[in-house]
Formats: sequence, C-alpha cells, structure tokens
Amino acid sequence: MGRSSKDKRDIYYRLAKEEGWRARSAFKLLQLDQEFNLFTGVRRAVDLCAAPGSWSQVLSRKLRSEEVRKEKVKIVAVDLQAMAPLPGVTQIQGDITKVSTAQEIVRHFAGRPADLVVCDGAPDVTGLHDVDEYIQAQLLLAALNITTHVLKPGGTFVAKIFRGKDVTLLYSQLRIFFSQVTCAKPRSSRNSSIEAFVVCQNYSPPEGYVPNMSNPLLDHSYDVDFNQLEGPNRIIVPFLACGDLSAYDSDQTYPLQLDASQEYRYTPPTQPPIQPPYQQACLLRKNNLLAKEDSLPLAQEDSLPLDKALFSMQLSSPAEASPDSL
Repeated sequence: MGRSSKDKRDIYYRLAKEEGWRARSAFKLLQLDQEFNLFTGVRRAVDLCAAPGSWSQVLSRKLRSEEVRKEKVKIVAVDLQAMAPLPGVTQIQGDITKVSTAQEIVRHFAGRPADLVVCDGAPDVTGLHDVDEYIQAQLLLAALNITTHVLKPGGTFVAKIFRGKDVTLLYSQLRIFFSQVTCAKPRSSRNSSIEAFVVCQNYSPPEGYVPNMSNPLLDHSYDVDFNQLEGPNRIIVPFLACGDLSAYDSDQTYPLQLDASQEYRYTPPTQPPIQPPYQQACLLRKNNLLAKEDSLPLAQEDSLPLDKALFSMQLSSPAEASPDSL
C-alpha cells in the first residue's frame, strides 16, 4: 500500500495533517468543546499525558486566540515522554502519580488552581479487553487524583474512558467529586472502539476532603464483585454523541479528492515523534543492518562495527526514521 492509503481509510488522520494538528485526536477535543463549551472563561489549563501534544495544540490555539488574552492564559502539559515545544505551553516531563508533579503545576500557575484539566492518556492496548479496560481505569483514577490537587472548585475535568461492562464504579467515584458527569462519544472517535470521554463539570469535593495520591484500586486486593453496584448505589450517567451529524464518519473510507475544485496532495505528519522506541530499528533497516550476522558477506573488512555504525547513524535527523503515522 502506498503512503496515501491511510488518507483514504482515515479521514480525520488526513484532515489533521492538512490543518496542522499533531494527531487526529485533536478533533475529539474540538468536538467535545462544541457540545460542552469547555474553553469558556478558562485561563489556566492542564493537559495530562499530553504527548505528542495534539490536545495541548488545541488548548494553545483556542485559549490564546485573542492577542489581549495570550499573556493571561497559562497552559501546562505533563507527560513522561519528551514533546516538541508548542507556543504558550509549559511542559513538565513528570509522573502524574507524584505529589511533586502536582506542586510544580500549581507553581507554574503562581499558586492558583486550574480552571480545566484534560487527559487523553491511554495504555498500550494488549487486545485483551478486560485487561485494557482495567489499566485504562487505573490511568483515569491517577489523573483524577492529581486533578484533585490542581483543579479549582467549579472546574472541569475531561478524560478518556473505555466503556466496558464494569464502568459503573468509575462513574460512582467521579460523581463523588463532580456534580455533573456525562459520557460523550465524539464523531471523530471510531464507532468500532469502546473509547469514550467523561466530561466532569462543577468540581465540588466532599466537605473536609484532603487531596492525596493514594488509590485504593491500585493495590492487589481489588474485588471484582465490588464493581457490580445495584440499587441507589448504581450510577447511570448520560451518554451523549457529540459532533455535527453532517461531519465525516471516522469509520468510513473517503476518496482522496474530497473537493472537485481542489486536487489532492499528500501531506506529511505535522510533528514526527521525538526519539520513539522504534527509531533504532528504522535506522537499522534503512542501512540494511537487520540481516543476521551469519548471513552477512564474509569479506567485510572495511565495514564498521555495529555500535559505531549506530553512532554514526544517530547523527541523522530523527524525522527521517519516523513512520508516517499519528
């Protein structure tokens, strides 16, 4: 398949490149904002698990759209991985389960809490749905924990969630801290995916609650039956499909030429990954060094040792080794 094949199969991947977004997930936050007006009155925003930075990009463009507001708006992006710089975005390379990370976020806000916290983080899926749902639930709870340290009363929290059969407990825990919890499915999120987003509004923690980083679901005494809540303890949150019904279908294949008056041109990704784990493999393949040692020609007296060859290849740009994916 050619490099334009994914442009046919994934319309939002193509539009993200054409509009300068780092990943197709930018449209998910944009469509959530269309439905919930997430950015209204926001001056301080936090993006958790931010890399590669598409949601931080959306925050930067939307919150800093007016010249008079640029100096007043502060955006902090947090991730364990390095991320290419963005205008108006302060990056923290840290762990969201550490109190020190929460303290650094508040320090960047000059001691004031955030108006909005978003999190599009997800684990590397295994294909085992029960395992993936559990790990995603732990990631969401970790994001919720640090959010209680940095979010102001009345603030908004948006996070990715996997809508599995045991999602009731998550809804119940979120309702403890937010008076309004809605599960939303943006148009740009594939129908074939169990991915959705919880939009938690009006942060109002219980009286006397002291934020901490403890998480009862992260230990090894997790009780499966505890998730099967019934009666008044069972929380059913509204489910909302957001995004214009006339928008593109994320599961449909579209022709390369969407507009008859404009010829299709391939657009490379906006921001290649920074030092991805597959970079070394790409460099080896590009220089034909993936062959087994016993299959190499015997007469190679002038060839460099593998470690020296890798060192010389690292002088090239990482973008040359980046696959065309977002």
